[in-house]
Amino acid sequence: MPKEFSRSRRVGVLIQRELSDIISHELDLSSLGMLTVSAVDLSSDLQHAKVYVTLLGDASHIKEVMQKLLNQGGHLRHILSQRLNMRSTPRLHFMYDESVAYGNELSHLIDIANKDPEDKA
Repeated sequence: MPKEFSRSRRVGVLIQRELSDIISHELDLSSLGMLTVSAVDLSSDLQHAKVYVTLLGDASHIKEVMQKLLNQGGHLRHILSQRLNMRSTPRLHFMYDESVAYGNELSHLIDIANKDPEDKA
């Protein structure tokens, strides 16, 4: 019988879905690019959540977006607490997820390596 998801993983998926909706409707980040919540890792006691975000678009705005998320963290947590039916809402720790940019860079390098020698002219 397959092992079911742990409670922290189920709550993490729920928080990821809700935060994506909250951020897209509450924060005005449209001028800085498209922000995506890629993952949420919860501590075993459900008191702290690492929220991994990616920014599609201009990468020069990463610091500005992360600072805005840091400044709005308490407000986002408050809205999240109103949407979730939990005893306590975890503290949100936002982190930039570099895996998408790293994957794009690797894909580009693979494309260059697989190019025909005649096409390099």
